[in-house]
Amino acid sequence: MPYDVLTMGRVGVDVYPLQTGVGLAEVTSFGKYLGGSPTNVAVAAARYGRSAAVITKTGRDPFGDFVRKALDGYGVDPRFVGTSEIAPTPVTFCEIFPPDDFPLYFYRLPKAPDLDIRPEELDLAAVRDASVFWITGTGLSEEPSRSATLAALEHRARAGVTVFDLDWRPMFWKDTARADPAEARARYREALRRTTVAVGNIDECEVATGEREPYAAAKALLAAGVELAVVKQGPRGVLAMDREGSVTEIPPVPVDVVNGLGAGDAFGGALCHGLLAGWDTRRTVSFANAAGALVAGRLSCSDAMPTQAEVEAKLRGATDDSEREV
Repeated sequence: MPYDVLTMGRVGVDVYPLQTGVGLAEVTSFGKYLGGSPTNVAVAAARYGRSAAVITKTGRDPFGDFVRKALDGYGVDPRFVGTSEIAPTPVTFCEIFPPDDFPLYFYRLPKAPDLDIRPEELDLAAVRDASVFWITGTGLSEEPSRSATLAALEHRARAGVTVFDLDWRPMFWKDTARADPAEARARYREALRRTTVAVGNIDECEVATGEREPYAAAKALLAAGVELAVVKQGPRGVLAMDREGSVTEIPPVPVDVVNGLGAGDAFGGALCHGLLAGWDTRRTVSFANAAGALVAGRLSCSDAMPTQAEVEAKLRGATDDSEREV
């Protein structure tokens, strides 16, 4: 059967400090979790009962074994997790300084296995048939991953829902793209022409379109070819705009932030769930926004992905708080 959600791209092991408010030099205990944005999106979708899988690669090492076992435990099909000989499975460390400072340290050099995905290795039938196919900007940063990502998009030909998570991580790009995002912007334009939904924060939208103002960025994403543009604005909420020009603005959901790093992935998995359920834009984005807030209030990413009941309870609480303020 076709997958409800098929994602493609980054995977790794997140090593998070179990002590907050101190730097890594002082931390003495850590937790180990499944990581990587598209991987977490697949986990989040599975938490809502959706059939999910991720196209990626690990190294040939115990962390690669951990990735496959963790995916299976979360209900995400690991069959498209390949093995690359170029490097070990990536590890990511972070520091946690709530409410808004979470430095990341990526150990992906000289090149991560998930950037070694090759076009000829893809199951193009699975890509074509998935109800939602999710790709990221990181997948465009290097060959052969770039060609594989574009080949998958070309074969899919905008069938179903095809989501482009703008996912700007400058440290993964060559020096010229880090210095001048115009090089990355050209790659982003290639992908935007082949996708139906674009999702990104203000910085990512600026890299993709050259526009930083949310309305202008959303319009530029639509002009590039997508049918729905979702601009995440952090503490100012979310703006969504469709091809008919309809604008939906969702206010932020109150949360005591523990670790903001998984919020975007929770948002993505919940967005997929809402799109699959056929909800209107307001309900879909409100649900995704609440899911992101829930995970921002928890330590890990994959382990923290909420159930639908938890998100709906959070939404009810946010509504009650709003009514009390009025």
